[in-house]
Amino acid sequence: MSKLSPYRSLPSARRLAVLIYALNADRGVRDAYVRRLVLLGGGFRAETLKKWPVDQLAKEIIRRGVEGPQDELQLLLLLYVEIEPVYQTMFLEATGVPHDGANIADDLPIPFADAATVKQAAESLIAQFGDEARAYLRTIALYNGAAWPRLAELVAD
Repeated sequence: MSKLSPYRSLPSARRLAVLIYALNADRGVRDAYVRRLVLLGGGFRAETLKKWPVDQLAKEIIRRGVEGPQDELQLLLLLYVEIEPVYQTMFLEATGVPHDGANIADDLPIPFADAATVKQAAESLIAQFGDEARAYLRTIALYNGAAWPRLAELVAD
């Protein structure tokens, strides 16, 4: 059995909340998902889907599994940088990585911190937030593992 992605391993209510946030934040995102739903078939016309309330549209997107790998990454970025920045901000503080809120400069050299610092910061975050921190740490280990030495080993199942 294949392992779920960090996005798909989130509780369904949390995935729904993140998707609703994304659909409300960017009309282009909503239009792209509407186009994909129409292409999947099922009898819905774009004009109909565009009139749906955002929560109904989000539920249909999740039900049909329309989110692709790049969408999942973008939704996780929204979750950990805009919606729930506390995990990323606290982790960056603990590792001494320069940041602006939950944002890291694009030109920061990799790795962002040494393995010992990453371990200490990860353990501290997990002690404070438990499984929520573990989910965040698994996400950054998967999508940007080179920046966080040995993090994947610390949060492996």
